[in-house]
Amino acid sequence: MSPTSGKEPGTEPGTDTAADGAGNLSRAGDLFQLLRDGRARTRAELALTTGLARSTVAARIDALISSGLVGPAGEASSSGGRPPSRFAFNPAARAVLAVDVGATHVIVAVTDLGGNVLAEHRLDQDVADGPEAVLGRVVEEGKMLLSEAGRTPSDLAGIGIGLPGPVEHATGMPVKPPIMPGWDGFDVVRYVQRSLPVPVLVDNDVNIMALGERTAYWPEHDNFLFIKVATGIGAGIISSGELQRGANGTAGDLGHVRVPRGDEVLCRCGNYGCLEALASGPAVARELARQGLAAEKGGDVLRLVAEGNLQAIQALRQAGRDVGDVLATVVNLLNPSVIVIGGSLGQAGEHLMAGVREVVYRRSLPLATSHLRIALSMAGDQAAILGASQMVTQHVLSPAVIEATLQATG
Repeated sequence: MSPTSGKEPGTEPGTDTAADGAGNLSRAGDLFQLLRDGRARTRAELALTTGLARSTVAARIDALISSGLVGPAGEASSSGGRPPSRFAFNPAARAVLAVDVGATHVIVAVTDLGGNVLAEHRLDQDVADGPEAVLGRVVEEGKMLLSEAGRTPSDLAGIGIGLPGPVEHATGMPVKPPIMPGWDGFDVVRYVQRSLPVPVLVDNDVNIMALGERTAYWPEHDNFLFIKVATGIGAGIISSGELQRGANGTAGDLGHVRVPRGDEVLCRCGNYGCLEALASGPAVARELARQGLAAEKGGDVLRLVAEGNLQAIQALRQAGRDVGDVLATVVNLLNPSVIVIGGSLGQAGEHLMAGVREVVYRRSLPLATSHLRIALSMAGDQAAILGASQMVTQHVLSPAVIEATLQATG
């Protein structure tokens, strides 16, 4: 599998990589897409579905079995004679290293090709410590987790990394990230591949959270927003089934959209009135500290809310209104069917959500909200890990990469 960070055609969420007919099944990699749903099929069933000759299907299934990506899955019922064998996708064939780098934490996990977490560890780590310090720990921890999961580096299909800032997805390089000193233009892919020479894909953390949440819990929704409210605020946008990154990887940067009530509030980006300066975890904590409460960071806000502190609850609800103020415009522009609120402040549940709903349903167009659902993240802090894993599997299990792999090992 080519050690690149680029994406393959047809690997975005919602893309129908299953064949439309025999014309799209000229290779084993294409045929494999039919088996990715995990349902066991016989050679005869695949031949009937694709319109290909049984001998052609048999040859391609044999190649996929040799790769380990497809394995036996019992026998079908028979009306007489020897029952035909069934085959299915084998997600345990390879492993994926999924990495979520946050402002003050790193989560590293090993998953199989189906996104099932085999081993996981959370580290306290400041992204501001720089790329070599952070990625060095990622590589070290990744190797340890592979061993813990009973895997070796040779089992790795690829590595997916989410970073808390804009990323040029084609190269995997961060682009002027505001809270990541030393990361701008750093070659994340090459650095990681020095130790683990497999495909490495890098994206903004909110993008992969959107991908993970949607894949796991909302696969039927093609117009989907994931809003992360934590140290920063951002959105992962899935429109018509495809993740939208924008021209320079900054699509969804809601944190630096101006909120009218914040004219006098200076943001770390240098502008006044940014959503992040009013509604992020540190911003809400600063407001509570001005009111005399012991609050320095988002975790303190959550603690106070859990204790039933009325000032903290009111401040969090106002943060929700501020987020809703921006989202009302986004809803009118993009018309999503689902908005999911995640990130650390999202853990406070209905207090933040109440403020978001209050403003979005009042200010967005009635038609845009007639079937709109606004919900809390169900994946929680697993969203980024699930998305990083999914990002890798979309690439390495795409028709072109599967075909190249089979040719290289054939």
